[in-house]
Amino acid sequence: MTDSEEILDEAWGHIPQSRDASASIGSFTRLRVERIISAVAGAGSLLLGAQALVVALGSTIEQAGWHEPLIVAAFAPLALMIIACFVGRGVRFTAGLFVFCYIGVLALWPTAAAGTEVDLSIAPWPWHIVNIATLAAVLAFPLPIQLAATMLIPLLYGLVRLIADSFATDLWYYVIIEVSFSLIFGGVLLALAWVFRSVAIGVDETRARAVESYSRAAAANAAEQERVAVAALMHDSVLAALIAAERSDTPRGRVLAVAMAREALTRLANTEQDAGEGSDEVRSAQSIAEAIEAASRELGTRIAVHVEIRSGDLDVPGRISRALVLAATQAVANAVEHAGGVGLEASLYADDERIHIEVRDAGGGFDLDAVPDDRLGIRASIIARVAAVGGSTEVESGAEGTTVRLEWRPRRDAYLEDA
Repeated sequence: MTDSEEILDEAWGHIPQSRDASASIGSFTRLRVERIISAVAGAGSLLLGAQALVVALGSTIEQAGWHEPLIVAAFAPLALMIIACFVGRGVRFTAGLFVFCYIGVLALWPTAAAGTEVDLSIAPWPWHIVNIATLAAVLAFPLPIQLAATMLIPLLYGLVRLIADSFATDLWYYVIIEVSFSLIFGGVLLALAWVFRSVAIGVDETRARAVESYSRAAAANAAEQERVAVAALMHDSVLAALIAAERSDTPRGRVLAVAMAREALTRLANTEQDAGEGSDEVRSAQSIAEAIEAASRELGTRIAVHVEIRSGDLDVPGRISRALVLAATQAVANAVEHAGGVGLEASLYADDERIHIEVRDAGGGFDLDAVPDDRLGIRASIIARVAAVGGSTEVESGAEGTTVRLEWRPRRDAYLEDA
């Protein structure tokens, strides 16, 4: 897996996914095809069911006491299935319920129709809904059960009719025709549903691959844009500071070169987040501690900075306080990301000579020299950022944890006065 893929996967993992959104990522077309199949099945079942209901209400085949219960057992679940198909809810359950109820009606039919004299050439009303039952199986069950139901339900109907009429010789011809028609029509319905579903799955798989390819391309493009931006920053700021330092041969020139170098380091350190410049109004040590706590909450962790102020509070320029807050926040972010926030704590000490900030964790530690050069979390966002405002940084890491110490002392030389 490339670095861009890892960045994309990590970013996507932090986005909360609802159940509907997650399901629709890889099944956009299939869900809509299923909805269309359900709607068409509901419309077809309504037409065939209405025709069958008219035939059933006028039927005189059943013995006394069987007519109404069989009609209710067959058409009540059919009505529920049709409603579910149009609403788009509970289609599988109601379709499966109808299949089982219809099989139950067929099982009771020989008893209900035994001993009655009928015209063998006229199919009884259960035949008019046999293909609705096979269609319901297509809606309710997996493909193997769909295949079995499409073949067995018509065959079961034929067997039941033969049993009800004592396997009369003249009946075989009509039963073969009815069963054959039901098998062919049921097979066509099954094939159509299978084709549409297969095409929908193929479209979804192609779409998922296209989205994945686009995501990789977008991540690579973002990385390239960032590389170009950093290169431009290096060219415009750092290179200009180096040229100014090389050409400085007067005290004023050296002060200007130092200021340019400090600005270049600040801009380079801020490439990971928009630090902004804002007001340079002085801030107290207590307000710096509060800013670190607030920034830590934005990272999803709560940390109380222990503050100790001696010999009067130290007024820290806004530019410097922002650099200290951002560096301390980056140290907290590193502790949360790499040490799981174990034993995370922070302290701030200030007097009229210096301000000292410590961020500690009890994680497994790391080797600073082994950190790749392109990882800016320590070197740029902490060390370079503090150095850019005239401060110092000390990082200690071992098996017992990591401690990051930030310190800044007021300087009375031209470096700060001209800043």
